[in-house]
Amino acid sequence: MAKDKQSGPATLVRPEPTATTKTTTVTPSATRPIPSRPSSTLEAERRSANQAAALPFGRQNYTLMLIGIGVILAGFFIMSLDKEEFGFGFLGLTLGPIVVMSGFVLEFFAILARPKAE
Repeated sequence: MAKDKQSGPATLVRPEPTATTKTTTVTPSATRPIPSRPSSTLEAERRSANQAAALPFGRQNYTLMLIGIGVILAGFFIMSLDKEEFGFGFLGLTLGPIVVMSGFVLEFFAILARPKAE
């Protein structure tokens, strides 16, 4: 058998740096100065940052969303009022689901409505 083979995991050896390796140093004179921006550019960036930090929907949108959540909850409450067994009466099968679906439609319009420009 060959004795020159090693048993166990192979190890990787990193070569030592020699004198022929070139090292570069960066001096402060080698860096370029950062050009200053005009004040109008800074103001434009501040405005865009303020717009990004603003809420994504307007007051009307949030009001419609809260009303839609209330309508959905009212629909589930109406379904629970049904006196028939397993909710198979008019309230559980017809009126309640219609109210719940109208709440979801209201939520859809609340999301898509454009806020009024102020």
